[in-house]
Amino acid sequence: MAKANITHKVIVEKIRRQEYAPIYLLMGEEAYYIDRLSDYIADHVLTKDEQDFNQTIIYCTRETAVADVINCARRYPMMAKYQVVIVKEAQNLLKMDELAVYALNPLQTTILVICYKNGKLDGRKKLLSAVEKVGIVYESPKVKEGMLPHFITEYLQRKRVTIDERACQMMAESVGADLNRLAGELDKLVLALPTGQLRISTDLVEQHVGVSKEFNIWELRDALIAKNVAKANKILHYMEQNAKTNPPVMTVANLFNFFSTVMVAFYAPDCSEQGLLRHLELQKAWQLNSYTAAMRNFSALKTMQIIGKLREADARLKGIERGNLTDEDIMHELIYFILH
Repeated sequence: MAKANITHKVIVEKIRRQEYAPIYLLMGEEAYYIDRLSDYIADHVLTKDEQDFNQTIIYCTRETAVADVINCARRYPMMAKYQVVIVKEAQNLLKMDELAVYALNPLQTTILVICYKNGKLDGRKKLLSAVEKVGIVYESPKVKEGMLPHFITEYLQRKRVTIDERACQMMAESVGADLNRLAGELDKLVLALPTGQLRISTDLVEQHVGVSKEFNIWELRDALIAKNVAKANKILHYMEQNAKTNPPVMTVANLFNFFSTVMVAFYAPDCSEQGLLRHLELQKAWQLNSYTAAMRNFSALKTMQIIGKLREADARLKGIERGNLTDEDIMHELIYFILH
């Protein structure tokens, strides 16, 4: 029954059509889709009345016994066609592979959902091969940064809300690839929308997420790309005055990721818009704007030199060959090198 590379959307659609598998093994680095799928099963397989007697959620610790999970799965439903057993934090289970004993002969009236986060089962494990034969195995990989704008716009579309491109970029880069946290911040923005307004702006993000729309890493990055010395130094001064929310190490890491991607773009076999989107694994055409602007204003050689300087700055900020330099000294030297 298991399919290779099955998506969460396909699983949701099957459940909506009441095409249930006896076992779902949900595993991977990205917890968001594992949580959403287990929640969807919990909410949609049984009615509210049936859930009282036929739905069990087990939160695993190192002390949880596999035998207890198996015994729970082998119970028969009461006044319902199915019982649902959801095993949360299954990565904590010791001797988890012993669940293969049940997976080899699962009860057809039980829907067992195994949520294994922060990794995936070794392909040599008996449990994995057993579930692949009778149930569904879903792997939730870590979402790449280039996919975050697509996630944000798609998530908001389901709530009939849109978002400015700049606001979308601010959310993607300030919150990062923790999708559970990102979804929570987006929900907060939706609730904060004034009555009758259905578009999230940079002002709303600044007000409710705590990201300055004028003095942030993206504005600094744009100033560096445009070689706007005055603006770059103004933003850098603001960041120095607000170091707790703008730590230099994070600024350097962000710039390193950006210029590394620019370097990758220089070696794209197809430098058309669609070619670069594919090569950089981006979803939206506007995501290319900063990269193509940097390619126009910096040569490949200068980009490589900037990457080297960023590595040096990162090491110094962490105390390596730092000498008497302050964080401010290191950052000013770095920004000067990029601009000149």
